[in-house]
Amino acid sequence: MEGSQKSTFEYAREWISDNKLRTVGSLWLSGITGSVAYNWSKPNMKTSVRLIHARLHAQALTLAALAGAAAVEYYDHKTTKNAERYPRFINMNSFEQKK
Repeated sequence: MEGSQKSTFEYAREWISDNKLRTVGSLWLSGITGSVAYNWSKPNMKTSVRLIHARLHAQALTLAALAGAAAVEYYDHKTTKNAERYPRFINMNSFEQKK
């Protein structure tokens, strides 16, 4: 494998790093859709309970996705050139202590 070609993992990591909110939103939508589909297969549940369970499952999946996005951001910050990305946008002189 040549150095110029990216592996599937590297391509996916780069895409997720560039599109964190889209990734979390997609996971939320797929989680709520899957949970609604699963809960609709249970015949002895009220519709309101099915929707509440779907929302709770999607919420848990969203929290996991946000934790994953934070882990990707941390990994990128520690291992790539993105480590210098944030200080460039912050003017540290504007945070001087007032006397």
